[in-house]
Amino acid sequence: MSRPVFLYDGDCAFCGRCADFIERRVRTDAEVKPWQWADLAALGVERQAAEEAVQWVEHGLAKAGPDAIAVLLRRAQWYWRPLGRIASLRPVSRLLWPVYRLVSRNRHRMPGGTAACALPRART
Repeated sequence: MSRPVFLYDGDCAFCGRCADFIERRVRTDAEVKPWQWADLAALGVERQAAEEAVQWVEHGLAKAGPDAIAVLLRRAQWYWRPLGRIASLRPVSRLLWPVYRLVSRNRHRMPGGTAACALPRART
């Protein structure tokens, strides 16, 4: 793998809009790619992990959810880096995970979201 990869859910319109924003406004050297189009095995990412959260993958580093977003921001233009550094701080990261999960569970209700964005319900 020559460059980092940022994986998102390509079946989710809200996620796609966020990925478009990243590509337009948060320029980074990472390849922003739907996990459905990626070779997950080659990247060392389990399908379930990719379904549950965005992923940042590069040689020697793998992060998920808000931790992946923090790395992405730290690797972007200079004006995004302070946000990435703040989001990487342990207390902040711990606070961001519940927020990330809340947004993830409700992404079909977010601007640009559709019913296809809804995560499958856990089987009981």
